[in-house]
Amino acid sequence: PFIGDYQYSRAPVSATANTMSQMVALPFSEISQAIIGFSFPRTDWVLGIGRGGIVPASIVAHQLGCSLAIVQVNYLDDQNQPVYENPVWLNTKLPKLPPETHILLVDDVSVTGKTLKTVKAELAEYRVTTFVLKGKADLVVFPDIGTCVDWPWKSINYEV
Repeated sequence: PFIGDYQYSRAPVSATANTMSQMVALPFSEISQAIIGFSFPRTDWVLGIGRGGIVPASIVAHQLGCSLAIVQVNYLDDQNQPVYENPVWLNTKLPKLPPETHILLVDDVSVTGKTLKTVKAELAEYRVTTFVLKGKADLVVFPDIGTCVDWPWKSINYEV
């Protein structure tokens, strides 16, 4: 299913730069509206990359009315520094899907593209399209944001 043809051609006006940390803050409502208006290809399943892709993948799966699965793959830390030489699968239990299933592979950011390429290679029997909010992928919601983003789901300070 296709959901309109809306896509940002520049950074949203309400995005505000935090000069202390060189990050752009995007409100959740603006991210959600951008995803709601985005034109998606045919998608049978949404596959999110945890941790960063869990929230965007959940929003996308909900908007498209698709099933959602999450895979844990680790490569970069929270400061975008490599933890491993190459992306590492932490758990890989995917549902058994028919060949030729259209999968939308979702992450929040793709800096190098290595994580998406690693996961996509494991899904060679399926038709995979990569989707990120920012960075390098087949589909990018905010292609013109060149700085780090303070994602609202990562800026919450949880204390137990």
